[in-house]
Amino acid sequence: MAQFDVHHNLGRHKDSIPFVVIVQSSQFEGYRRRVVVPLVRASAIGPVSFPTFNPAFTIKGTKVVLHPLEIVSVSTGQLGKKVGSLTEAGQLIATALDELFSRAWQ
Repeated sequence: MAQFDVHHNLGRHKDSIPFVVIVQSSQFEGYRRRVVVPLVRASAIGPVSFPTFNPAFTIKGTKVVLHPLEIVSVSTGQLGKKVGSLTEAGQLIATALDELFSRAWQ
């Protein structure tokens, strides 16, 4: 389980949030939990006002949008099967998280 790996969401909202992306640094791989951000179906989230905060991706043919405001920590046992990686889009994800944590008050 590496940073920016995408996993199936096994939670109760899996219909509207089919995937999650791991955002924590691989430095913390030894822990039993992973910090993830939901990838919400684009059809469920509606128009996106801030594309740098909510970048869109296509995972397994499904258009999804990163939803940083729903960031959560889950146990590794709660993650579904790995379905891909967003490593190539890592900077887009880091920028969205930077907006959440650093630039929101500017």
